[in-house]
Amino acid sequence: MPPDDDTPARTREETVALGVELLEHLEDDELPLPELIDRLETVTTSPAVTREVLDEAERRGVIDREDAVVRVHGSGFVRFDSQVIRREGDFSCRRCGAGITTGHFVRLDAGELGPFGSSCIRKVTGREE
Repeated sequence: MPPDDDTPARTREETVALGVELLEHLEDDELPLPELIDRLETVTTSPAVTREVLDEAERRGVIDREDAVVRVHGSGFVRFDSQVIRREGDFSCRRCGAGITTGHFVRLDAGELGPFGSSCIRKVTGREE
């Protein structure tokens, strides 16, 4: 099971900023709301904070919501050569909870997100469905 919102410790504002920035970097142009929420659960598992992230992203023009579909108007994608850092150690994937020895971390302006396994990092960023 992925870690709770207290791990790593972030303020609510930092968590919202990280969530919005993650949405800005998704490679998908359009996602069903449940898939988008699956990605946001790597940042927060709190429904209230998830709503704040979605509201803030919509206010900033990063997304448009219509029924259960979200259109993403982000600034691009995660650059795997410079924004994804690999670290060796004993980790639990933040997305699926699996034990991993190589953690992939996404470095964004708002903070670092991870660790993720090799397939989950691609799912979180939209490189793989």
